[in-house]
Amino acid sequence: MQISFQTKEESKQQQREAFLKLSKAECFMRFLELSRTINQIMPVKNRMSFEERNKGNFLMIHPDLKDEELGR
Repeated sequence: MQISFQTKEESKQQQREAFLKLSKAECFMRFLELSRTINQIMPVKNRMSFEERNKGNFLMIHPDLKDEELGR
């Protein structure tokens, strides 16, 4: 681990540059990872079940998704 000292502006610029180097697919995957993390940290109370929310909808579900990610 390396420790560096920098200003807030320098830190933001470095984060911005790192983000802009990512491909569109990588950006989207990072967004999904962040969304999953937020949902784990701050779960919704009294949420409808997966089946209730999607009754009558046609869904395509990726086999790699876990039940908790689907809201089951």
